[in-house]
Amino acid sequence: MSTEVTEVVMPGPVEPDGLELRRRVLPAPARGEVLVAVDATGISFAEHAMRLGRYPGQPKFPFVPGYDLVATVTATGPGVDATLVGRRFAAMTKTGGWTTHALLDAVDLVPVPAGLDAGEVETVMVSGLTAYQMLHRRAKVRAGQTILIHGVNGGVGTTLAQLALHAGARVIGTSSPRHHAALRDLGVLPVDYNDPELATRVRDLAPDGVDAVFDHIGGKSIARSWSLLARGGTLVSYAMLKDSGPMIPAFIGLLGQLAWLNALPNGRRAGFFDVWGGKLLRPERFRSRLQEDMAAVLTLLGDGVLRPQIAARLPLTDIRKAVEVAESHTIVGKVVLIPG
Repeated sequence: MSTEVTEVVMPGPVEPDGLELRRRVLPAPARGEVLVAVDATGISFAEHAMRLGRYPGQPKFPFVPGYDLVATVTATGPGVDATLVGRRFAAMTKTGGWTTHALLDAVDLVPVPAGLDAGEVETVMVSGLTAYQMLHRRAKVRAGQTILIHGVNGGVGTTLAQLALHAGARVIGTSSPRHHAALRDLGVLPVDYNDPELATRVRDLAPDGVDAVFDHIGGKSIARSWSLLARGGTLVSYAMLKDSGPMIPAFIGLLGQLAWLNALPNGRRAGFFDVWGGKLLRPERFRSRLQEDMAAVLTLLGDGVLRPQIAARLPLTDIRKAVEVAESHTIVGKVVLIPG
């Protein structure tokens, strides 16, 4: 049976008030698919970049954005276990999450433990997976080390800080002073990201340098982040779209910059992190790691180690206001969209 859905359409490079609501009909799930009713989705920097046409590999306009979702299975297609109906799962979608219902491949579902709030799970889905893999698989941060997180008040930043603190690391984070009190409550040592002497402030807190830097800015920030590393430290870059100019040359330039830094004989290393890395070449390994790492993140959420940073819960139909809030630079955490 078909299902009528309401979804948000990004028609082109528009301001938030240019986003459109559309109703359409979804067909019944095909072989290997499930139909889900979306309980929560969210707004991240990825959708902001897509709205500007600056996210690598994004679809051609128009399309439905939405990087991840938490949802309940309502129907299964041929070849899918029918007992999934009524159970809650999370999924990374990259696009298509800003909707009331969606068709998903059953192999991409991550089970959500009973008793967890859908909105809280949403805040740690992609941001939690990104933070966990950068911290443990890429930088391999250990207890007693000191790390620097740029933009620590954001969705990835707050989750990364909590995971690092739980691992026994010391966390320095850059943000606007308006967020410093909340960040201190998390256990972060905050630094004003607009301070012209930012590098000096970080050196005051870590005279020998930091063991890892997580840089979501790119551009000129990379050289500064590299200069703050201790010997043996790791620079992880995970965004490069904040600077203006053509997107592809900027990305190629970033990769070249990171490669050149790696060639320097000083014991430090740098790399670009993409949460989707390896999916095309090694899809089974990608899904296995995703399932393993998200299970760890959701366990930490259930145990109270992760404190979800929800800036606001707003209806999907109020998407224009929700995007404005998410991009206001006045919030700590993530804006969650509730389709129901």
